[in-house]
Amino acid sequence: MITPAGMVFVIDDDAPVRKSLKRLLGSADYQVELFESAADFLAHPPFQGPSCVIVDVRMPGLSGIDLQKTLVQRRRQEQLVFLTGHGDVPMCAQAMKAGAVDFLPKPFKSRNLLDCVERALARSNEQRRQAAEKNNARGLLDLLTPREFEVMQLLTTGMLNKQVGGELGITEKTVKCHRGQLMHKLGVTSIAELIGLVQKAEVPLMSLVSDQSRIAIR
Repeated sequence: MITPAGMVFVIDDDAPVRKSLKRLLGSADYQVELFESAADFLAHPPFQGPSCVIVDVRMPGLSGIDLQKTLVQRRRQEQLVFLTGHGDVPMCAQAMKAGAVDFLPKPFKSRNLLDCVERALARSNEQRRQAAEKNNARGLLDLLTPREFEVMQLLTTGMLNKQVGGELGITEKTVKCHRGQLMHKLGVTSIAELIGLVQKAEVPLMSLVSDQSRIAIR
């Protein structure tokens, strides 16, 4: 049910609630860490694995919504499940729009919360997988010379070797040479695979990119 390396964090200023949630999550074999406040959680080093944060909306100091905003600003990827006894529709909509997994009113059913945690960890694991693919793809693109990068960009638009040569002012033979080298470096054997790799790296297609712009994508 749970990714082995996953972790569930509970943030609530009410000690009995924290203990109750730890007991519930522990019964489902989840690893759990408890925090009394959002500030305490933020002072903790980010967990290097799939994670879910169960957080009360209203707490002294930073609220659950404030925590969510801070995590977004810091580009952290913990998946949030909100608990509230005071939530309203606008607050729920705001939290969900910002990427929350769910917004559960108190009292809630244990099964509903466990389902939310399962979804949160699955989403977190998928986001980490996609991030790893993106970083790997960008690492491969960094192996290209500026000219190979330009040739690659034009090839992904569907241009033939001759058209690429005309666009760059080089011979078709030279384009073929660059094409062979860049395909080898990137470990692809077709234009379709090349486009797929470029998309994973989130590099803009359909345009020439200067070496300076290329550096800016990292």
